[in-house]
Amino acid sequence: MSKPRSLVLPPRTRARRLDTARGPFAVLDAEPDGERRGTVLLLPGYTGSKEDFLALLGPLTDAGYRAVAVDGRGQHDSPGPRGRAAYRRRALALDAVAQAAALGDGPVHLVGHSFGGLVARAAVAVAPDAFRSLTLLSSGVGRVSRPQRVRVRALRAGLALLSKEHVWRTMCWLDSRGEEPDTSDVPGLADFLLRRWNRTRIAQLRGAGRLLLDRRDGTEELLALRTPLHFAYGTDEMVWSTADLAAAAARTGAHHTVLAGAGHSPNVSHPEELTARLLGFWERVVASPEVSTAP
Repeated sequence: MSKPRSLVLPPRTRARRLDTARGPFAVLDAEPDGERRGTVLLLPGYTGSKEDFLALLGPLTDAGYRAVAVDGRGQHDSPGPRGRAAYRRRALALDAVAQAAALGDGPVHLVGHSFGGLVARAAVAVAPDAFRSLTLLSSGVGRVSRPQRVRVRALRAGLALLSKEHVWRTMCWLDSRGEEPDTSDVPGLADFLLRRWNRTRIAQLRGAGRLLLDRRDGTEELLALRTPLHFAYGTDEMVWSTADLAAAAARTGAHHTVLAGAGHSPNVSHPEELTARLLGFWERVVASPEVSTAP
């Protein structure tokens, strides 16, 4: 899971409810101080939330973009039903399309982190005209790495057999083994992470896990898209194979960003550098929307 390094809302950011044709969603809505250059919709990953993008909101608004990070259905502060069907890929994709429409800014740039990238690419396939571009952040094609598959399977099985509290303690133990940076000194973080876990629907966790374990490659779907595409990930990415991501970027002609020293959450660890790379991609999209975005 991503662990924010600060829980302080950036300037010009408000936590609010976004009402859409598919129900309400909790968002962090950050507005630029001056003229708006565009709008960005940010979808979080597995066991994550809108707060995973806190470090990114300030740099994006400083650059003139409205940035809206959202909790998906059943995720943290957004309501969600208990049934399995509500968390299928198409249902989640239609949610993202409805969120983009509710922002009222026309086509938006879409950024999906990890599991959010799977939702994002499905949303663009369903309604390409709703999105100006698609960035898959630490997300992509093929299967997630074997250690992550084992972890997701264990989490899903644990939620079916054990208490949610027991599963949480196990996850914390795994994180303590060095898979994520130590953020124990962040004020209020431990309470926030536990609260986020408790508020997220079990059906959402199981449904998202099921989609992460899907064996479909996804490259053919991306090849069929006409929306400008961007792969962005760190050199120390551990959920997807960086070789597979690089190959998919080359095959699809996508814009390609590799952040030196970044792990699975560049939005947390490298927000300034990631923002600069996103801006470069978006500027190319605006300047030449009909041409390939390959560098």
